[in-house]
Amino acid sequence: METVIHFMNDSVEFYKWSLTIADKRVEEWPMMSSPLPTLGISVLYLLFLWVGPLYMQNREPFQLRKTLIVYNFSMVLLNFYICKELLLGSRAAGYSYLCQPVNYSNDVNEVRIASALWWYYISKGVEFLDTVFFIMRKKFNQVSFLHVYHHCTMFILWWIGIKWVPGGQSFFGATINSGIHVLMYGYYGLAAFGPKIQKYLWWKKYLTIIQMIQFHVTIGHATHSLYTGCPFPAWMQWALIGYAVTFIILFANFYYQTYRRQPRLKSAKPAVNGISNGTSKTSEVTENGKKQKKGKGKHD
Repeated sequence: METVIHFMNDSVEFYKWSLTIADKRVEEWPMMSSPLPTLGISVLYLLFLWVGPLYMQNREPFQLRKTLIVYNFSMVLLNFYICKELLLGSRAAGYSYLCQPVNYSNDVNEVRIASALWWYYISKGVEFLDTVFFIMRKKFNQVSFLHVYHHCTMFILWWIGIKWVPGGQSFFGATINSGIHVLMYGYYGLAAFGPKIQKYLWWKKYLTIIQMIQFHVTIGHATHSLYTGCPFPAWMQWALIGYAVTFIILFANFYYQTYRRQPRLKSAKPAVNGISNGTSKTSEVTENGKKQKKGKGKHD
């Protein structure tokens, strides 16, 4: 018991010390003064993963077609805004794509970049709705470990990123990822229109490939910075490398299971990358011993 208490006290003292080196510009921004709101939302998300399927168990799935169209194209606009702000802000600030330390000044371009990164963090919280829509539509098989791991960890880790390093090389990965999300949510939005549009969406496999390339680029970029001694926090670089490795493993497994492995039985159409929320074609499935039409529900 004494060991546990000692560990907790040391953790509290370490957190208090870490606040002394946090970015003072963001401490009054929404959600940034304390980690509790971010942790609380993440806990509620994990709780919904348990409560949601129980609630939907004996109910017909919601269709949510119009909701998905509005949501996905709203995410396209949000990610486009983030990507645009990071590109224009970094260019105006004269950022280097190979080594860029954090500038904690109130320079207009630095604040612009920090603000765009804050919106990027917020977008990761909004993306929890991907899972909510899956569960409401009773697509439980798509709520995989990769899906949950991706959504929950990104929201928490980017709170840390905004709190301590909202600038410098943090812009690099966020710019690439928000750009990819423009394509990804664009795909989901089009897929939500139904089979008439889905038959033209031949490029879903390449979204997964682009994401895996993204993780390799992240590792290469962070490794280069460490090797050259770039004055960007090393702990952040190592965290990015370790995090990207886990995604490479999980996405590679998803890619193999979805596109390379030869299934014995014809199965339902797979998700785009394990974390999608588009509408699949109507097909008959058995749920709770009853035949239902997949994608058919009471509500739009």
